[in-house]
Amino acid sequence: MSTAEPTTPIVPVDYDEAIARFDPVLGIEVHVELGTDTKMFDGAPNVFAAEPNAAVTPTSLGLPGALPVVNRTAVEHAIKIGLALNCQIAESCRFARKQYFYPDLAKNFQTSQYDEPIAFDGWVDVELEDGEVVRVEIERAHMEEDAGKNTHVGGSTGRIHGATHSQVDYNRAGVPLVEIVTKPIPDTGGRAPEVAAAYVRTLRDIFRALEVSEARMEQGNVRADVNVSLRPTRQDPLGTRTETKNVNSFRSIDRAVRFEISRQAGVLDAGQEVVQETRHFHEDTGGTSSGRPKSDAEDYRYFPEPDLVPVAPSREWVEQLRASLPELPAARRRRLLGEWGFSDLEMRDVINAGALDQIEASVAAGASAQSARKWWMGELARTAREQDVELTQLAVTPGQIAELQGLVDEGKINDKIAKQVLVKVLEGQGDPAAIVEQEGLAVVSDDSVLTSAVDQAIADNPDVVAKIQGGKVKAIGALIGPIMKATRGQADAGKVREIIMDKLGVS
Repeated sequence: MSTAEPTTPIVPVDYDEAIARFDPVLGIEVHVELGTDTKMFDGAPNVFAAEPNAAVTPTSLGLPGALPVVNRTAVEHAIKIGLALNCQIAESCRFARKQYFYPDLAKNFQTSQYDEPIAFDGWVDVELEDGEVVRVEIERAHMEEDAGKNTHVGGSTGRIHGATHSQVDYNRAGVPLVEIVTKPIPDTGGRAPEVAAAYVRTLRDIFRALEVSEARMEQGNVRADVNVSLRPTRQDPLGTRTETKNVNSFRSIDRAVRFEISRQAGVLDAGQEVVQETRHFHEDTGGTSSGRPKSDAEDYRYFPEPDLVPVAPSREWVEQLRASLPELPAARRRRLLGEWGFSDLEMRDVINAGALDQIEASVAAGASAQSARKWWMGELARTAREQDVELTQLAVTPGQIAELQGLVDEGKINDKIAKQVLVKVLEGQGDPAAIVEQEGLAVVSDDSVLTSAVDQAIADNPDVVAKIQGGKVKAIGALIGPIMKATRGQADAGKVREIIMDKLGVS
């Protein structure tokens, strides 16, 4: 069932005008697929991109007589997430049946947690691009199972409307999830879109640090449902919210929040009421469209799952897991900032570019922090933009970057040659040292070769020689250029300069 859009088209209000007149409030639900070997309640493999309906068991399919068993590793991952988000861990929690009738869960209910989540009352600090820190309060983090995947066929949009038929793949049904639900997030000076995107990025980084999920948004490992409401002022009650479902990139989260604020302001300006509903985000337009009426908790008719006993993690186990937590992203960044000597702005640029891991690994492989930053934030960032990929998807390793910089530091190649070598590395031609040797790209430092090139440059440029001997030493650059050209850019520029000055008797 879909909620009909208003018959009179709503004109969204300009975003800046909307936030000047209304107080936006966010609520974000983040679902993370856990990286366990098997599913939440059965032994079916937890795999991505398998043949449709190949990773299933009778429990995955909800067949009569199939009984669930809780995955201990999934519980462990959930506790780690709760601890990393400064939550309290329940001494006892239980699963519930969430009733809804859709074909992506064959048993017609989702096994989730309702009034007794495994983790609750937490918080996480979120750093924005300019360094401002916003604390986001966590209502709960609970365990549940994922649903299968519906594919609608025969229409032009890939959605159910206009499709001739639908296909269901149950491979994902039963995959372990943790859902993290925030408390209402009041607007911070019109920065709600940025806060939303930064919050989800912060959680993604925490999941990766904990190694509880690959946290790849493009594969649906992390999905965000973004709730937006408007009220006249912060003193007024919360407005009616909409929930934009399954937004799966940081840029899209920012755009979805921005659009909903503008759209809802337009609805209110038109004298209409905001409808409590789910909405779909459209990547091509940056807008949202109506989905279905949004149910409240009582509409799902939760009741305790009779086939599962409560989960009661011992305090000893919880404390063992707390002690095993790795260095979390915020602490790691503070440590690296001090070790590397970057400015706050440089570090924020590195983080925003997604280059922190690559730079740290390059430093561990032997590069200096500044040289690693130069490569990952310079040539490699430019290449990633041109190819429209993440830095991690480029065909170069941190070890190769350290090796490349080592060749520069040793004087075997110069920066110009290093860039040529990097292109060949990205093309898959091998490691930097091997490419330099195979292509004959090492810096020319042989005195006889350089002396010959210098003699020719002096003979060809008498006017420049006169200027140098007349005291204009900077004019040496006009001689170095032809020499570098004659040696294909491979001459040792420092040695060339020394030979020129010696030949012309200047110091």
